[in-house]
Amino acid sequence: MAQDIVLPAQARVVIAGGGIAGLSVAYHLTKLGWRDVLLLERHKLTSGTTWHAAGLVGQLRATHNLTRLAKYTAELFARLEQETGVATGFRQRGSLAVAATEDRWIELKRGASMARHFGLDAHLLTPAEAKKAWPLLQVDDLVGGLFIPKDGQTNPVDTAMALARGARDGGARIVEGVRVTGVTTRNGAVAGVRTSQGDVAAEIVVNCAGLWGHAVGRMAGVAVPLHAAEHFYVVTEPIAGLSPDTPVLRDPDGANYFKEDAGKLLVGWFEPVARPWDERRAPDDFAFGTLPVDMDHIQPQLEKAAARVPRFGEAGIRTFFNGPESFTPDDRYLLGEAPELRNFFVACGFNSIGIQSSGGAGMVLAQWIVDGHPPMDLWDVDIRRVLPFQANRGYLRERTEETLGLLYAMHWPYRQVETARGVRRSPFYDRLAVLGACHGETAGWERANWFAAPDEVADYVYSYGRQNWHAASAAEHHAARERVALFDQTSFGKFLVQGRDSPRVLNRVCANQIDVAPGKVVYTQWLNARGGIEADVTVTRLDDTQFLVVTSAACQTRDLAWLKRHIRDDTHCTVTDVTSGYAVLGVMGPRSRQLLSSVSPDDFGNDSFPFMTSSEVDLGCARLRASRVTYVGTLGWELYIPTEFAAQVFDTLLEAGEAVGMKLAGYHALNSLRLECGYRHFGHDITDETTPLESGLGFAVAWNKPDDFTGRAALLAQRGQALRHRLVSVVLDDPEPLLLHDEPLWRDGRRVGITSSGMFGHTVGRSVALGYVHNDAGVDAAWLADGRWEIEVACERFPCRVSLKPPVNTNAVRA
Repeated sequence: MAQDIVLPAQARVVIAGGGIAGLSVAYHLTKLGWRDVLLLERHKLTSGTTWHAAGLVGQLRATHNLTRLAKYTAELFARLEQETGVATGFRQRGSLAVAATEDRWIELKRGASMARHFGLDAHLLTPAEAKKAWPLLQVDDLVGGLFIPKDGQTNPVDTAMALARGARDGGARIVEGVRVTGVTTRNGAVAGVRTSQGDVAAEIVVNCAGLWGHAVGRMAGVAVPLHAAEHFYVVTEPIAGLSPDTPVLRDPDGANYFKEDAGKLLVGWFEPVARPWDERRAPDDFAFGTLPVDMDHIQPQLEKAAARVPRFGEAGIRTFFNGPESFTPDDRYLLGEAPELRNFFVACGFNSIGIQSSGGAGMVLAQWIVDGHPPMDLWDVDIRRVLPFQANRGYLRERTEETLGLLYAMHWPYRQVETARGVRRSPFYDRLAVLGACHGETAGWERANWFAAPDEVADYVYSYGRQNWHAASAAEHHAARERVALFDQTSFGKFLVQGRDSPRVLNRVCANQIDVAPGKVVYTQWLNARGGIEADVTVTRLDDTQFLVVTSAACQTRDLAWLKRHIRDDTHCTVTDVTSGYAVLGVMGPRSRQLLSSVSPDDFGNDSFPFMTSSEVDLGCARLRASRVTYVGTLGWELYIPTEFAAQVFDTLLEAGEAVGMKLAGYHALNSLRLECGYRHFGHDITDETTPLESGLGFAVAWNKPDDFTGRAALLAQRGQALRHRLVSVVLDDPEPLLLHDEPLWRDGRRVGITSSGMFGHTVGRSVALGYVHNDAGVDAAWLADGRWEIEVACERFPCRVSLKPPVNTNAVRA
């Protein structure tokens, strides 16, 4: 590359990477008035992955927030050519997804219900109607199809160049042939970049390096877990009669997609077992690069494609293509400010949906950079969900064999990943496995989801109906309600907060009052300045200067970063992640007091050990911390056990539990129990967009405590006002349908809300859910009672009851 490139000494924002994601971030920053933007591309714009993308622009994604972002991308592309004067090739020809099984048909119908709720036009088609929409389609084995008219396709390179033109017109500078070789930092924040053409100081650095995003992250000490995989497609010779208006066709049961391309068919696939590719093997000048085609690998997919579209099998193949694309461990891209380094942002790991995600991702990240916070709930893709171990290349390589294929695999309820398992195990893992545990995975943790009987196989048989574990989980659920159940909850994130200023720090962060007597447990939220919920935790005061903060496994990174960033330099306060130091057992149920009293000399009576208190106790031969809290709505304790004592404590409880009818229980039972009681789950029922008042958590706000807390002003402004958006409990009338999440809620024939989480409630004998409903005049008990309520499941409506109160009374927790 040219050696006479002169870079500025500094820029407000430096973007590393000139693919469509980086260009979108630059474009949207300039739209927000930031002109001092420098984008650096190691070779030529689009030369990494963008240039060989298929250019599909679909809008229906797995969750409602990702659907909102993809919908914005389509809207942006529809106007981009007119705005910039650069032809993009964007055409809204529509897309057709077909179902070859009844379960896939349910999946498509559930997606259609969610799509319509957010204003996305979606039509269910019979096989005959699908044939009419796509005449070359073989439909004999199809159950139905989903047609989205405003989906489309675009030319990825031309679209990227239109974004580049828009960014340049807005003042951004784009420089090709400059490699980022390092990231400089100062006082925990980014300070600039080192490049092949010299250093550039910067207030903000954005990692949009695509295939090289992992390496750029490592330069900054930031975990960016992505790994490349080989992605194959072919292009046929011209096919007579193939209309230029042919919609994109997706055949997920065959793992294939079909796109009309100048009278030819471009056919690609997301095969179940992928071929990982290590970008470190590429030469330094790798650009517009291709990889060797493995015919043995792709032959099964060619045969499936020919079966779905026979004319494809008859046509000659003009191009066999193989190129690298990057994938993340959970198939969702990485977006946002890195928890390890302030002002270092990430937008990469797009899992083969980079084109259709680029507009929305660039828009929200630019707003995040400018405003200092995300403009909407982005937890699905927030990089703060990442654990440091997930950047391990061995872990990534193994997981990538699976993640490419998951794009078109069945998105079963409760589906568990199969690769890179066993990474994080509690001290009870082996014992629970022997006792019939079927483990799932969350944040790398192996967690018992349910327990099989001795004559059953502890493995999932997936469906959209009652899965094979339904009865087992019901028995665990009833044990917690009626006797006692033992849960392994070791995966909790646990932080030790210490120092003479720790009460003041935590009271500023927590909405509730935590300056309480030692031994008290406080349930609280951490809020942002807008009153939205950033974390949902318990805080236990250990002594005058020490507190234990407990959060969910998925929020370990997020909450630790939030807390650390709210400790001022002039305060005497430290935070230590002690997650690995303590195993946790939940002893839950009306006989839990009887069980614990049988193995401990300590007094677990209500007077000595009231609700929301914590104390060190002897149990078996161990000394541990017992906290009287519950997530299941019954009497119970969480036991925090130093890991070296964990096995002996478990064995002691298991033996003593026989006398009180104790049953081992998993996270599926925990979920059904908490939903019946209306207990919220962060990321589903509460987010940074919802306030404690809207989510029914006003009881956990200490309005009059002397210390001000983040978000207080916003809550005071909302307090006393009619709440137009509120969390409600939902109970189906019909005991047969199953609720999961994202099911629209109807009042008097009009959509007014959507569920956030749901499951079958074994105490009430039917499905229960939490969800949000909206009414401009305010949501209150009278408005809820006056309406005729229905819930939409896979495009079919069912009568339900909606209330501000949960269906199961939780008074027993204080008994």
